[in-house]
Amino acid sequence: MNSRERVLTSIDHKEPDRVPVAVTFTPQIAKSFFKRFHIPYKLKKTGFSDYDNRISFNEILTKLGNDVAVIGATAPSGFMPREFSDHTFIDEWRIRYKVISYYEEIVEHPLKNIETVRQLDQYFDKYGFPDPNAKGRFDLAEKEIEKYSKDYAIIGDLETTMFETSWYLVGMEKFLTDLIMKKDYTFKLLDRVMEFHIEIGKKLTKLGCDIIWTGDDFGTQRGMLISPELWREIFKPRFRRVFKELKECNPNIKIAYHSCGSIVPIIPDLIEIGLDILNPLQPYASGMDGKILKKEYGDRLSFFGGIDEQKILPFGSVKEVKEAVKKAIFDLASGGGYILAPAHNIQPDTPMENVLALYEAVEEYGNYPLSI
Repeated sequence: MNSRERVLTSIDHKEPDRVPVAVTFTPQIAKSFFKRFHIPYKLKKTGFSDYDNRISFNEILTKLGNDVAVIGATAPSGFMPREFSDHTFIDEWRIRYKVISYYEEIVEHPLKNIETVRQLDQYFDKYGFPDPNAKGRFDLAEKEIEKYSKDYAIIGDLETTMFETSWYLVGMEKFLTDLIMKKDYTFKLLDRVMEFHIEIGKKLTKLGCDIIWTGDDFGTQRGMLISPELWREIFKPRFRRVFKELKECNPNIKIAYHSCGSIVPIIPDLIEIGLDILNPLQPYASGMDGKILKKEYGDRLSFFGGIDEQKILPFGSVKEVKEAVKKAIFDLASGGGYILAPAHNIQPDTPMENVLALYEAVEEYGNYPLSI
């Protein structure tokens, strides 16, 4: 089997030749591999730093052993972030960022004073709303599809589908407060952001993606960021629409959903509205144990993730990394339905030896029929 066949077989709930792998990592890790193996890397600018990490390092990752290539929309042709003397910059959404330690962090939300639909309309009348079909937005995606789609499964990144992009614009505390108070602007903003991402997702689907990777973080380490009831009221119908429109575009597309943390109460809801693949199974988050989730939902969901990036990958030994991979395979891979991956982008404090140990452990323990 080639990598594409391996992934498609697994997410069809059948056993391939071995467990497929889909690692992503930060630019600092990519640079380390460049220095060691002289594999080229370049950070692609999308407008959101998490997106950048997801789509930028396919050449390195496929050579290491990834079975997927991740693609996505980028900023339009000719767009340059506006930079300032205080080392901050403003992206296409007019969100202000600053590089703080390893990361580009939001330091100013452009809609921080928003209260009404009228103010929202005035803001976007003045500054414009990003065009999902802007010239050049899919140039990189088209090139990556041409390069990788024959041999590798293609994942189209559509994370921060509505909630996260909205609170990036407003600020988390204010947006959550206004959402609970049911201020009208919150719903209009969610819908505009959702419609933008639906158009992006439909284009990625038409280009030939096998999986569309949606998502918004609604989990914390101990439970949900908002109540399951509020999620069902506000977000469930909107994600139902996202999933429906993508599957109408291509009935064979598989939908993945990403949320860090614990989202146990809404997993059945996600299945009900058409979810195929749950990501990232953060092992130390309450209730997200892979063995339990596989037993409960394995006939209806595939799983994507499961390798801890809080403790084991950055701070564990090579042996501990391999044991974690072995356990994840044992818990999640029987009968297919599993793509092995870290529960987040591999972070800058992760030793290279541990990254390599992950791939080595898949080769050691991940061949079907499983012998562990």
